[in-house]
Amino acid sequence: MRGPETLGPRVDRARRIAFVLGAVSLILFVLGGVRDPTQFFRSYLLGYLYWIGLPLGSVAILMMHHLAGGGWGYIIRRPLEAAGRTVPVMAVLFLPMFFGFPRIYSWAQPAAVASDPVLQAKHWYLSSQSFVIRAVLYFALWFMLSYFLSKWSTEQDQSGDPKLSKKLEGLSGPGLVIYGLTVTFMSIDWAMSLEPHWFSTIYGMLFMVVQALSSMAFLIVILVWLSDTAPMGNAITPQKFNDLGNLTLTFVMLWAYLSFSQFLIIWAGNLQREIPWYTVRATGHWAGIALFLIIFHFAVPFFLLLMRAVKRNVRYLGTIAVILLVMGLVDVFWLVTPAFSREGPNPHWMDLLATIGIGGIWVAAYLTQLKARPLLPLHDPQYEEVAEGALGHGH
Repeated sequence: MRGPETLGPRVDRARRIAFVLGAVSLILFVLGGVRDPTQFFRSYLLGYLYWIGLPLGSVAILMMHHLAGGGWGYIIRRPLEAAGRTVPVMAVLFLPMFFGFPRIYSWAQPAAVASDPVLQAKHWYLSSQSFVIRAVLYFALWFMLSYFLSKWSTEQDQSGDPKLSKKLEGLSGPGLVIYGLTVTFMSIDWAMSLEPHWFSTIYGMLFMVVQALSSMAFLIVILVWLSDTAPMGNAITPQKFNDLGNLTLTFVMLWAYLSFSQFLIIWAGNLQREIPWYTVRATGHWAGIALFLIIFHFAVPFFLLLMRAVKRNVRYLGTIAVILLVMGLVDVFWLVTPAFSREGPNPHWMDLLATIGIGGIWVAAYLTQLKARPLLPLHDPQYEEVAEGALGHGH
């Protein structure tokens, strides 16, 4: 068992690597954007939609924990709070999008609006001004949720006041409603409006479950990485990994249910304005990506996570989590990119640079936040005995 002194250097080293990798990728990405501005914003949107899901999904899972309780949440509270505190970083990284509306959204192109009755009818909602106002509102609400969830948790560390648990629980109920509404409208604004003639009432929920699933996978990767350091190594048990594996399995099944429900309802409805969205994504060259998602975003993880031995094994569960992280990106690619490339998947090198660049900066910010607070809650009334035991074994 490694001592706690190894954690600081390990986090610092990983943070430096992530930051350098992200910064270099973004510099190369910007240079590429000078030559091809349209591809710049398309690639940036893809990378951003993926990475914004991790802090948002983490905040949602954190609020679920405060509402439901349970020992599974004890070891993940701090990593979830650290992810939530990166919302301001993601707000800054969103700023370039304000300069690219006309290059990626038809509703921001006056000529397209003038010739399209549908865009004219939706112009009260789909306009650059309202887009910006709503984006500012989303980030303000997300920041508010993450700020108070971390603030009251830190105060609980300092005072042990049991009333703070009630405050966290009281915020989490309305907070999940706020999360659901903002992510739904965010997905409509930032992704669905790429194809403004199409709509789906399940679309926002799909983004929510993709965010929760990717966040859970990222969290498991972090816990596996920290599992041989104190105090986390003493608090993380096979049973805790088993619980997190069960929660991941739940999100996998929910993703499959929502994805199939949307497909079934649209296909059975046989409406001309809705079916083209799927005829592009489920036929031709895009069908291969759809099949790939069915196999590796559902079938394989579902089968493996049914096995108790797999969920209790650090290496196996970590491998599944990495697969789900990759498939989360593939899923966002499948949802977004056909709006630009209807004939089939044609990944651009700028897609990779944007994803690595934004991801590197976000991971560096996340590790900074992770190191800033104790890795385990110190005075949580529900788990104080567990915490004392874990910290005691760590010395």
